[in-house]
Amino acid sequence: MLALARVREVYGVRSLLIDEAKKTVRVEYDATRLNEPAIHQLLRRAGVDIVERVTLFTVPPPAPEPQTTAAPATK
Repeated sequence: MLALARVREVYGVRSLLIDEAKKTVRVEYDATRLNEPAIHQLLRRAGVDIVERVTLFTVPPPAPEPQTTAAPATK
């Protein structure tokens, strides 16, 4: 637990939620400061084995481009 408390102190980690019953750790971090491999490394150093990654937020796909209709040719 002390090692996980140190993870929480890393600049860019916003929150760290541990659920022992479900055996999960939820890490919220600032993506402008840290990336996923850095978070994995911090958790491994704290003694947490990462078995599965669950994404809680996904980036929506870009909106489709509006289709334009060609104006009828004038004579």
